[in-house]
Amino acid sequence: MNALQVRDITVTRGAGPVIREVGFTLEPGRITALVGPNGAGKTSLLEAISGVVPAARGSVHIGDVEVTKHSRVARAKLGLSHIEQGRAVFPGLTVLENLKLTARTWPRVDEVLALFPELDKRRNSPTALLSGGEQQMVVLARAFAARPKFLLIDEMSLGLAPVVFTRLLPMVTRFATEGAAILLVEQFTHLALGVSQDAIVVSSGRVTYQGSAQDLLATPQTLHSAYLGE
Repeated sequence: MNALQVRDITVTRGAGPVIREVGFTLEPGRITALVGPNGAGKTSLLEAISGVVPAARGSVHIGDVEVTKHSRVARAKLGLSHIEQGRAVFPGLTVLENLKLTARTWPRVDEVLALFPELDKRRNSPTALLSGGEQQMVVLARAFAARPKFLLIDEMSLGLAPVVFTRLLPMVTRFATEGAAILLVEQFTHLALGVSQDAIVVSSGRVTYQGSAQDLLATPQTLHSAYLGE
């Protein structure tokens, strides 16, 4: 499987850049935690990678294909999926109907539901009737059903109790073991680093650390300095 490469990306919003010359590679089968203080530009970076917003400079490559000028739909066809902040479910549709929007085959739907027993029990329920945690499971299950090669996850825990988020993390880990490359933006920094192999810290729009997630987790002083942009 090919890697996803971000090369010297700069993203501008309003008066100036919010991301400055950021570059890294997402490798198949690995989770990369993208962490940093609020307002560091993490969401803008994910949006530039998936095509939600244009990059002012730099490029994004999926394998040998440069997709910097491609639409979000074109990037999705090349295997890139982006779970944005919030629960982007279709509340009037059932759990099954939500999954059918992205699943290629019915056996894949059953396979995904097997990972989420709570959803399997409520497969015919409208998602509007599900709890916040269950709706987030639908979002994840829908992404898994599409079998993307590259998955960007932005604040999966938003609005969820930490205990619910902790239950969802193993699903992300399992998806990586199936060969996907995952970029995980998460406010629960230590939990995100704990399931990741690689880590990137962004502060004031620039990368202040790039390397092993476990090394960063084991040295709090390095993490603190990286957050401060030192």
